[in-house]
Amino acid sequence: MTQTDPILEIEDLSIRFGATGDPVVDGLSLTVHRGEILALVGESGSGKSMTAKAVLGLLPDAALVSGSIRLGGDQVVGAGEDALARLRGTRAAMVFQEPQTALNPVQKVGWQIAQALRAHAKIGRAEARARAVELLRLVEIPDPERRVDWYPHQLSGGQKQRVVIALALSGDPDLLIADEPTTALDVTVQAEILDLLRGLRTERDTAILLITHNMGVVADIADRVAVMRRGALVEERAVHELFSAPREKYTTQLLTAVPRLGSAASQVAPAQSEAVLVVRELDVVYPARLGNKEFHALRGVGFDVGAGEVLGLVGESGSGKTTLGRAALGVVRATSGSVVFDGTDLATVSRRDLRGLRKGVALVHQDPAASLDPRRSVGDSVAEPLVVHRAASGALLRARVGDLLESVRLSRSFADRRPAELSGGQRQRVALARALVLAPRLLVADEPTSALDVSVQAEILDLFADLREEFRFACLFISHDLAVVNRVADRVAVLRGGELVEIGSTASVFGDPQRDYTRGLLDAVPVPDPVEQRRRRRGERTEAGLVAAG
Repeated sequence: MTQTDPILEIEDLSIRFGATGDPVVDGLSLTVHRGEILALVGESGSGKSMTAKAVLGLLPDAALVSGSIRLGGDQVVGAGEDALARLRGTRAAMVFQEPQTALNPVQKVGWQIAQALRAHAKIGRAEARARAVELLRLVEIPDPERRVDWYPHQLSGGQKQRVVIALALSGDPDLLIADEPTTALDVTVQAEILDLLRGLRTERDTAILLITHNMGVVADIADRVAVMRRGALVEERAVHELFSAPREKYTTQLLTAVPRLGSAASQVAPAQSEAVLVVRELDVVYPARLGNKEFHALRGVGFDVGAGEVLGLVGESGSGKTTLGRAALGVVRATSGSVVFDGTDLATVSRRDLRGLRKGVALVHQDPAASLDPRRSVGDSVAEPLVVHRAASGALLRARVGDLLESVRLSRSFADRRPAELSGGQRQRVALARALVLAPRLLVADEPTSALDVSVQAEILDLFADLREEFRFACLFISHDLAVVNRVADRVAVLRGGELVEIGSTASVFGDPQRDYTRGLLDAVPVPDPVEQRRRRRGERTEAGLVAAG
């Protein structure tokens, strides 16, 4: 096969469920060549993931498929299970979005890689282990000879994603299908994974079909971009051409919706008001248990958050952001120091009084699909806090639920729907309504937009700003997306290894960072501009080379 021969050829692909149903993929034609990275982008429900599943023959039995998919010349559509098994892992392999669910938590990572190797070839146990070590070294896992015997929980998020990539590479595939491979990762680890994928393309001539809603990632790594909407191909062009001069209105809308660092979107700091949350010299230590050592999650952290103020919490995975949010909610107790909510120290309050205080705090989860009970109606889910705290019943309860749904820009009729009937953006609106139903004084938003595509994310952030003005809640906004924090936060607190390394107005911290660590976080954010992003990457490598040479 020559360099110009396509690894993947999709021609007039259509996928529908039921003979009369609307197609979820409609007449799609794409090619991916050896050594090429094609980014597939579009809103939720555009057909991106269905296309990826179709390439590997992983569609549900109820799916009706027409058209053609060729992997290295072999037809996928209509192929039997034996033929598909021979193609999976060798011609094409999948890198999943969430490594935590892709890996078996009770098996060592080396064993899992060895099983994948044995699925493709007859090799002995010792040879499989040696090859597993080689693959871990290929994906730049430190000390692979030792970590081959580790369990997934012993690895960081970025290391787990590297293991997932090693699993995908076990059959030496021609094509990697990477489905949102960096969504759950902080910006520095994301940059490392993108460097790894870029290296696989360069060194192994691997083709990559990248599915993502992060246009900064697209600008950083893609050669070509295919834009999908409602199952159809809207536009397909070279990455530089698409970003500089999109032809279609929908593509322009996607690019416009991308939050950017350095924009004027950051909130103007509100006037000083009474502190809703006061944190002083906070230490949180998780005790040793089940063979794990004692872990110091937070060290001497202190700050205030006023009414109506949004404080962004940023930092790498393991920096203490989520622990700090849980401490503010009263879920995690301080080992030393204090967390004072509305004048009450959460460390000294009784459990009975803490229950009453929790009426004034609320949490917005990262994944609304996981936080909403699929068996309950939207109305019941939103009403639950009112019922638990006996704050309303009957007609008053229904009226309050309806008012909240309208506040998050959903009609009252949504109260009768189930979460499965809603889009991702609609579910997040419901999660916001549920969080605000008791008019909390403090809202903890933990990665509330990371699972959303850029256009829906923009809508939710606009909604968040409006709700903030209406309800005047204080907010801890936890996110690894610095551009999102730039858009919503008044001030930013930067955490590293459980310590607060920098805090100040969003404009000052992001515009003139005082710590090298903060500058490193900002430098790792991919810019949604392929020319600028690649110039930055070349500059960083040149600087690194000069340091190494000196």
